[in-house]
Amino acid sequence: MTASEPVPLRIGVVGAGFMGRQHIEVIRAASGADLIAIADPVPPDDVAQDLPVYADATAMLAAERLDAVVIAGPNRMHVETAVACLEAGVAVLLEKPVAIDYAEARRLVASVDRVHGRLLVGHHRRHHPAVARARAAILAGELGEVVAISGLWSARKEDAYFADTPWHRLPGAGVMLINLVHDLDLLRHLCGEVAEIQAMSSSHARGLEVEDTVSLSLRFEAGALGSLLASDAGVSPWGWDQATEETLAFPYVPDGVAYRIVGTRGALSVPNLAKYAYDPSVSADWRSPLSRTYLSVAPRGSFQAQFDHFVDVARGRAEPLVSAEDGARTLALVEAAALAAATRAAVDVERFRAEIDASEPA
Repeated sequence: MTASEPVPLRIGVVGAGFMGRQHIEVIRAASGADLIAIADPVPPDDVAQDLPVYADATAMLAAERLDAVVIAGPNRMHVETAVACLEAGVAVLLEKPVAIDYAEARRLVASVDRVHGRLLVGHHRRHHPAVARARAAILAGELGEVVAISGLWSARKEDAYFADTPWHRLPGAGVMLINLVHDLDLLRHLCGEVAEIQAMSSSHARGLEVEDTVSLSLRFEAGALGSLLASDAGVSPWGWDQATEETLAFPYVPDGVAYRIVGTRGALSVPNLAKYAYDPSVSADWRSPLSRTYLSVAPRGSFQAQFDHFVDVARGRAEPLVSAEDGARTLALVEAAALAAATRAAVDVERFRAEIDASEPA
């Protein structure tokens, strides 16, 4: 290390489960950070290796001098753990969802504001180069006015996923909070805020307390309509995880599609970035020849890009791409979807947030 190079960030990880292991691998491969400790009551042997292990984040913070913490524990512990880290002056990368409900997420937002904390929410898909390119295309008007969006995520999770990790079967989990939250966040990022949501959910396939299959209808503030379908009980090649090589646990489907975005001048599938448009020299309608081209982008992994960004956030060199406030808005959308499914009625998302905000103590 030269005099001009910064000292590597000293990082602790809370939770060594499925997501925690991915973060641990990224940190160990990074040049600007050192993995110092793990907080997990029962960490896997192959993850802990020679690192000190603590029962929880409080014990780790008390024993170790840390610059940053990655929180990937149970959803119900996210806010409590993040607040403790922020109050200790430690930067936080907090896995999604930021909380188990929007009201609790508001407490986290208030804590970040109070201590001027550095917190990045782990909606890692936003960091994928294909997402950045798709967003740039939409904002530049390459598709014209966006009129419709569709998304699908489905995979058959193994029974052990629920049997070995009890919180996966309880409120605070379910396919909406664990999986669909990513898709909703990404559609917000690409197409703007959702004004209204309708939903149906089912726990028929698994018979658990939490849902296994969800269907959503969305109306965006800009006027576009959208649909999302998600299931953790059904076999499929469709979804972000299958369309990228982000997670080795999923089979990779080359040229796979997770989202389809339809505009008045063209259409775009994501993440393969196939763009469809009529031949403008003939006419711009359905009788015209339809071409397919691919938007170019340099390949890079979401988790690596997210971690590099987190290092900049922790060092005070960048504002978080996904702030606590941003994460709270995505969570509000998930909660509004659950309410829509329970009541079988459309939910006005802005009104839903406003009612909860008004009920919180000043």
